[in-house]
Amino acid sequence: MNKKIIVISAVWCPSCLILKKDLKKVRNDYPTLEIETLDYDFDSEDVKKYNVGDKLPVIISFIDNQEVKRLIGEKNYDEIVEFLKESKVVWKR
Repeated sequence: MNKKIIVISAVWCPSCLILKKDLKKVRNDYPTLEIETLDYDFDSEDVKKYNVGDKLPVIISFIDNQEVKRLIGEKNYDEIVEFLKESKVVWKR
Protein backbone atom coordinates (compact mmCIF):
# COMPACT_ATOMS: atom_id res chain seq x y z
CA MET A 1 0.00 0.00 0.00
CA ASN A 2 1.49 3.32 -1.10
CA LYS A 3 0.92 6.14 1.42
CA LYS A 4 2.12 9.72 1.03
CA ILE A 5 1.30 13.35 1.58
CA ILE A 6 1.76 16.30 -0.71
CA VAL A 7 2.47 19.65 0.94
CA ILE A 8 1.71 22.76 -1.10
CA SER A 9 3.20 26.00 0.19
CA ALA A 10 4.82 29.24 -0.95
CA VAL A 11 7.86 31.26 0.09
CA TRP A 12 5.70 34.37 0.65
CA CYS A 13 3.26 32.55 2.96
CA PRO A 14 3.93 33.14 6.71
CA SER A 15 1.90 30.07 7.72
CA CYS A 16 3.94 27.97 5.30
CA LEU A 17 7.16 29.09 6.95
CA ILE A 18 5.81 28.04 10.33
CA LEU A 19 4.79 24.68 8.84
CA LYS A 20 8.40 23.91 7.82
CA LYS A 21 9.48 23.39 11.44
CA ASP A 22 6.59 21.06 12.19
CA LEU A 23 7.03 19.21 8.90
CA LYS A 24 10.67 18.55 9.78
CA LYS A 25 9.52 16.97 13.04
CA VAL A 26 6.95 14.88 11.14
CA ARG A 27 9.73 13.64 8.83
CA ASN A 28 11.82 12.64 11.86
CA ASP A 29 8.95 10.98 13.72
CA TYR A 30 7.55 9.14 10.67
CA PRO A 31 10.58 8.36 8.48
CA THR A 32 8.70 5.89 6.28
CA LEU A 33 6.05 8.42 5.27
CA GLU A 34 6.64 9.78 1.77
CA ILE A 35 6.37 13.57 1.77
CA GLU A 36 6.34 15.49 -1.51
CA THR A 37 6.52 19.28 -1.40
CA LEU A 38 5.31 21.63 -4.11
CA ASP A 39 5.77 25.39 -4.29
CA TYR A 40 2.57 27.26 -5.18
CA ASP A 41 4.42 29.54 -7.63
CA PHE A 42 7.38 27.52 -8.90
CA ASP A 43 5.42 24.28 -9.36
CA SER A 44 2.24 25.98 -10.55
CA GLU A 45 1.47 23.41 -13.28
CA ASP A 46 1.58 20.55 -10.78
CA VAL A 47 -0.31 22.57 -8.16
CA LYS A 48 -3.17 23.23 -10.64
CA LYS A 49 -3.89 19.48 -10.72
CA TYR A 50 -4.85 19.62 -7.06
CA ASN A 51 -7.25 22.57 -7.27
CA VAL A 52 -6.07 24.08 -3.98
CA GLY A 53 -7.48 27.58 -4.27
CA ASP A 54 -5.62 30.46 -2.63
CA LYS A 55 -5.43 29.49 1.06
CA LEU A 56 -2.10 27.96 2.02
CA PRO A 57 -0.54 25.73 3.19
CA VAL A 58 -2.39 22.63 2.00
CA ILE A 59 -1.52 19.07 2.98
CA ILE A 60 -3.16 16.33 0.93
CA SER A 61 -3.00 12.69 2.00
CA PHE A 62 -2.99 9.85 -0.51
CA ILE A 63 -3.29 6.09 -0.29
CA ASP A 64 -2.48 4.19 -3.50
CA ASN A 65 -2.54 7.49 -5.43
CA GLN A 66 -6.13 8.24 -4.34
CA GLU A 67 -6.75 11.43 -2.37
CA VAL A 68 -7.99 10.68 1.13
CA LYS A 69 -8.20 14.02 2.93
CA ARG A 70 -6.96 17.64 2.98
CA LEU A 71 -5.69 19.87 5.74
CA ILE A 72 -5.82 23.57 4.87
CA GLY A 73 -4.30 26.54 6.65
CA GLU A 74 -1.90 26.98 9.54
CA LYS A 75 -1.83 23.95 11.83
CA ASN A 76 0.48 22.89 14.63
CA TYR A 77 2.40 19.62 14.91
CA ASP A 78 -0.32 17.83 16.92
CA GLU A 79 -3.01 18.83 14.42
CA ILE A 80 -0.88 17.57 11.54
CA VAL A 81 -0.26 14.22 13.25
CA GLU A 82 -3.97 13.86 14.03
CA PHE A 83 -4.73 14.55 10.35
CA LEU A 84 -2.19 11.89 9.30
CA LYS A 85 -3.76 9.34 11.65
CA GLU A 86 -7.31 10.18 10.52
CA SER A 87 -6.16 9.78 6.93
CA LYS A 88 -4.64 6.42 7.86
CA VAL A 89 -1.27 7.30 6.31
CA VAL A 90 0.40 6.80 9.70
CA TRP A 91 -0.70 4.72 12.68
CA LYS A 92 1.36 5.71 15.66
CA ARG A 93 4.68 7.20 16.61
